Amino acid sequence: MKLAILALALSVADAFVAPGAARAGRMVELDAKKSVADMSEADLKGKKVLIRCDLNVPLKDGVIGDDTRIRASVPTVKYLLEKGASVAMCSHLGRPKDGPEDKFSLGPVSARMAECLGKDVKMAPDCIGDEVAAMVGSLGEGEAMLLENTRFYKEEEKNEAAFVEKLAAPFDLFVNDAFGTAHRAHASTEGVTKFLSPSVSGYLLAKELKYLAGAVDEPVRPLAAIVGGSKVSSKITVLESLINKCDKVIIGGGMTFTFLKAMGKPVGSSLVEDDFLDTAKAAMKLAEEKGCELIFPSEILVADKFDAEANTQVVDQDSIPDGWMGLDNGPKATKEIQEKLADCKTVIWNGPMGVFEIDAFAKGTFAICDTLAELTEKGCVTIIGGGDSVAAVEKAGLADKMSHISTGGGASLELLEGKVLPGVAALDEA
Repeated sequence: MKLAILALALSVADAFVAPGAARAGRMVELDAKKSVADMSEADLKGKKVLIRCDLNVPLKDGVIGDDTRIRASVPTVKYLLEKGASVAMCSHLGRPKDGPEDKFSLGPVSARMAECLGKDVKMAPDCIGDEVAAMVGSLGEGEAMLLENTRFYKEEEKNEAAFVEKLAAPFDLFVNDAFGTAHRAHASTEGVTKFLSPSVSGYLLAKELKYLAGAVDEPVRPLAAIVGGSKVSSKITVLESLINKCDKVIIGGGMTFTFLKAMGKPVGSSLVEDDFLDTAKAAMKLAEEKGCELIFPSEILVADKFDAEANTQVVDQDSIPDGWMGLDNGPKATKEIQEKLADCKTVIWNGPMGVFEIDAFAKGTFAICDTLAELTEKGCVTIIGGGDSVAAVEKAGLADKMSHISTGGGASLELLEGKVLPGVAALDEA
């Protein structure tokens, strides 16, 4: 990759590739994609640029709950503006059902983006149409605007050609910096690439690919993955992929109990997916065949009900009593996990160890946060792969202590599974 991307992707990402090592097939494809770093001022000055950002932030009564995704979009937008481009950002927000809804308007995002950029961001009343085209046409060099929610149109998710053409019409080129939606072939992620050339990646997208794809395709070993969350069904494909590639896989969260039941152990009233017992058995067999150490919590914190005021006790994994449910790892299990991670050079975490939203069941998850922060300081590459894991490290105040925090949930999972994302595949070759 170009040096400019490497600088913005953080130098620690280079640890994924040993000097002189041949790149894996998928990493060659990802590296071959053109980026804004490949574009000079001569390429961008005076051009009308459509950039797909992921500005799908939590919003209630017009107040933004978390602006992480907005701030993550700033470096690419700033680069384009500084090179003299006129920039129109587009994004979806929430799940509007039937046309425009005030609660899903990107208006508040426009105001916050203006604060982050230190300059005015004009808010369009729509994402297509004559008025929008006129606003784009009147943008001067180094000026920015935000289009209204693309999902106010059902044609966005259907990737309908007529809508795509209208969306792309006012622009000269396209930048995709929305990793969180790159796994969807929507109008604003994949469709516009058929009408706009060049179509390139932004810095955030390039960084996500470097870390997540690099972690599983070209890891510095030992490579460990921590896979938690409530259900085997939602994680089985990524779990199988990680078992194939990792030296160690640590299982946590609610999915633990489907595995324990598959082993014939009592699980009380813990969450179990009975339809996935055979799937759990197959995953354990795969781990044995691949020489991957599959690690389960040896000790469980159980409660007599799902409630912050519940009675709790700590029991061995094979001694969960009837009527009690597992809601977190016990301290012995946490210590063993910490020991298993101690020699690792790359760690991927996707899914909490327990119901960390409730203080009584949060110790196992926050202990992992602390452990990964310590490992990062020692040179381990730590990747928080989206979803509740990100929420946990944010709540613990340790997000800035990790090597990489992914902005994508589903996209992170699909990339870790080994899939090439449609929003990436559609971009120009370097």
